[in-house]
Amino acid sequence: MDSGGGETHELNGLAEGAEPAADERRRMSQWFQRNGPMNINHYANKKSAAESMLDIALLMANASQLKAVMEQGPSFSFYIPLIILISLSLTLQVMVGVLLIFLVKYDLNNPAKHGKLDFLNNLATGLVFIIVVVNIFITAFGVQKPFAESASRQ
Repeated sequence: MDSGGGETHELNGLAEGAEPAADERRRMSQWFQRNGPMNINHYANKKSAAESMLDIALLMANASQLKAVMEQGPSFSFYIPLIILISLSLTLQVMVGVLLIFLVKYDLNNPAKHGKLDFLNNLATGLVFIIVVVNIFITAFGVQKPFAESASRQ
């Protein structure tokens, strides 16, 4: 931007083409020495931990749904399909949990392991997608409390 005097200023206060002051470069250098480059293993471990927590939450929700379906008994119109779908979801969630444990144990900085880790990561992603689809069907079939139990509370 021209301020009338022929000078060009950036929003950060440096003139066009100017370099940061020496103390700023030193501070940046010290930060990189102290913090180092990004640790890929640390990032992957945090990501896997977050996925595991979400998996545990879904696992608890499915266990609760399974209990509600079993309380309704075989007279419920979607009893068998829901038992199968919830059991499938629970099984797949346990498989993803075990897979995430293996993913955390591998060293991402080792290029020899990248192919195997990529395959395992893609497998985990595919299984999570299947779990989501199965849970959409579980929700579509619906899990309600038994009618007699809800009527007696009113």
